[in-house]
Amino acid sequence: MHIIVVGAGILGASTAFHLARAGAQVTMVDQAHDGRATAAGAGIICPWVSGADDPAFYRLYVEGARYYAELVPTLAEYGEPQLGYRPVGALVVSSDADELSAFDQLLQRRRLNTPEMGETTLLSPRDARMQFPPLREDLAGLHVANGARVDGRLMAAGLLRAAQKLGARLVGAHAELIADGDRVRGVNTRDEMIEADGIVVTAGAWAVTLLQPLGIALPIEPQRGQIVHLRLPGENTQDWPVVLPPGSHYLLAFDDSRVVAGATREAGVGFDYRVTAAGQAEVLTEALHVAPGLASATIIETRVGFRPVGRGIRPLLGAMPGIDGLLVGNGLGAAGLTIGPFAGRALAEAALGHEPPIDLDPFVPMQRAATEAGNLPLR
Repeated sequence: MHIIVVGAGILGASTAFHLARAGAQVTMVDQAHDGRATAAGAGIICPWVSGADDPAFYRLYVEGARYYAELVPTLAEYGEPQLGYRPVGALVVSSDADELSAFDQLLQRRRLNTPEMGETTLLSPRDARMQFPPLREDLAGLHVANGARVDGRLMAAGLLRAAQKLGARLVGAHAELIADGDRVRGVNTRDEMIEADGIVVTAGAWAVTLLQPLGIALPIEPQRGQIVHLRLPGENTQDWPVVLPPGSHYLLAFDDSRVVAGATREAGVGFDYRVTAAGQAEVLTEALHVAPGLASATIIETRVGFRPVGRGIRPLLGAMPGIDGLLVGNGLGAAGLTIGPFAGRALAEAALGHEPPIDLDPFVPMQRAATEAGNLPLR
């Protein structure tokens, strides 16, 4: 069975790996757009502290985090141990001790169904700064033992290489979908026409344009995120926890004295791939408010990514109604690096006609636009 995967971010790379591992013939087609969400994402894996109250989404979110414990050693078996993954814990911080105590009670209830969260521990401001030294002096913490972080670039690259070791082919090109009536036949690139038994479109925010010729108005928009990378020379940061203040901003650290501060959530800017003064100021202001000890850090770079964001919290995962052989994975938004590897496995199983590891019915992609199947362009 030959499956084409269009888009090789973390979701597409995982889909390709799992397809190849199951014995399918796999062709990956990827244009390597500037601003791919995978390359810019922070890599926080701690869904248990999410405010999501949609049961289907929360389960997918949790399963995504759970799957890393299986996937990381599996990729090591294929010679891919360098993924930037480390369970470092997470630290929810606040100056309001009562707020942290109430949140701790919520997490203890959640742990009954998700024991992989690990223990939660209330920390004094002094103990919180021992975990993450640049923190503000009045911030107490709630430590979540099994929070983790991952380098999205390294993880996606590792999945791609593992897929290629299993025989998958990578084509760097723009793809144009080919349909014949109600069924996809393959893709056209500038150099070749590639036929296949099925296509999985995991092209992030760029999938909207890709699917339009098939009469599909995918309800996805790009949301720009600007994220600043800092360096603290001489600091051993590899074991510092993820820091989660109130709101949508955050801090996390990596192995090379690097601290990542994020991130903006900018709608309505299209694919404007720029670092803006306002975006840089917002991220640094929030970071220094929480961790003034970062004031002397060196700015290494600011990454820009376009999160594919849908109208609701649920991603679009599974077979596209009305078009045989076409599956879509999209709309993971800011949760992409947590959900992506597990969702890729689910898409691979669905593409092969197998039972996915999670019920995809709550995530069925939207119905096709008004264009009738008989009017699909034939290429």
